[in-house]
Amino acid sequence: MDVAPRSLLASPAPLMRASHAPRSGPPFWRDEALLRVRAGVYTVRTAWEELPPWGRYLVRVHAFASARPDAVFSHESAASLLGLPVFGHPRAIHIFDGRRSRSVTYGDVTVHTSADTRATCSFAGIRMTAVEDVVIDLARALPPALGVAVADAAVRSFGLDHRMLLDRAAAQQNTFGVRRAQWVLSRATPLAESPGESISRAVIEWCGFPTPSLQTEHRIDGRVYRSDFCWPERRVIGEIDGWMKYSGTDAAAAAEAVRAEKRREDALRRQGWRIARWDYAGALGVNELRRALLLAGLQPVRRPEAAALACVGRNTRSK
Repeated sequence: MDVAPRSLLASPAPLMRASHAPRSGPPFWRDEALLRVRAGVYTVRTAWEELPPWGRYLVRVHAFASARPDAVFSHESAASLLGLPVFGHPRAIHIFDGRRSRSVTYGDVTVHTSADTRATCSFAGIRMTAVEDVVIDLARALPPALGVAVADAAVRSFGLDHRMLLDRAAAQQNTFGVRRAQWVLSRATPLAESPGESISRAVIEWCGFPTPSLQTEHRIDGRVYRSDFCWPERRVIGEIDGWMKYSGTDAAAAAEAVRAEKRREDALRRQGWRIARWDYAGALGVNELRRALLLAGLQPVRRPEAAALACVGRNTRSK
């Protein structure tokens, strides 16, 4: 049964059609406060400039939907609308057209086709391939660690079952990236709470470290603490700092978050746990993550997979 999204992410910047411009005043293309996103579609320049790369991509997707309401989005374009992880600023707008005999790219648009029948869903006038197919398509196409992040998020947010995804992928006639997709989908779990955790899990495996327990609860002095990664038999905990864990405009709240984290770590250390910490960049770069775990006393139990570690975040699909 195909999952239908309950909602889609709106454009994070306002969009305006040139055809709707008021007759008085200069045309949109002369207005320096506006930025052309697509032929006939503009946004506010300052709003665009304040967005992260994946936010700008979502604006582009909505601009294309405004210009082409018949489009059926797929791959990163559908993922951005669904709120699944998008890495960097994808180069292409991805749409699906099952009537074509082969896939084709023109300009910044890639039109995909398939020998397999594809279900589509529609929300607020925007059409896309089924969530399950979005996950499988990206599991085939993205670097494996990034594919795991997408699959984890989909399993967590949409209640998908990784075995169902594996069966669906196996039933497709498409042989492109099939081994990569099997590797990615077999590791999908709802326990990963961020893309950084998903990528870290792949890097931990490729470094040859033992498989960790995820989201383990630690009861200390009447409190319950959770760890991102845990190796109980080795008394090692692994933690990844979130992208914006201590950021924000509330300095007092940020300071309290830092103090609370220190109290948490002190309590865990008093119980004999050794804690390794790294951040998102440290997972992508491998060395910071590996060094942190080694310093905490965790040792590899198998040979590292050098080829996989050399291209953890090397994503040619994005700028």
